[in-house]
Amino acid sequence: MGRTGPILMEGPVEVETEDGTVVSSNRFRVALCTCRRSRRFPWCDTSHRRRARTPE
Repeated sequence: MGRTGPILMEGPVEVETEDGTVVSSNRFRVALCTCRRSRRFPWCDTSHRRRARTPE
């Protein structure tokens, strides 16, 4: 089973996304999304906690 939570890093950090855009955070600790569900990607917004609905 793959990783489902974020990667925590000490900041400040700069991240280069797949399209070449550089985003930065001045926070002392940041959470990087690993599930790609985040609406704030590459930053984690805890979307990994939501469970997928099962068909009825």
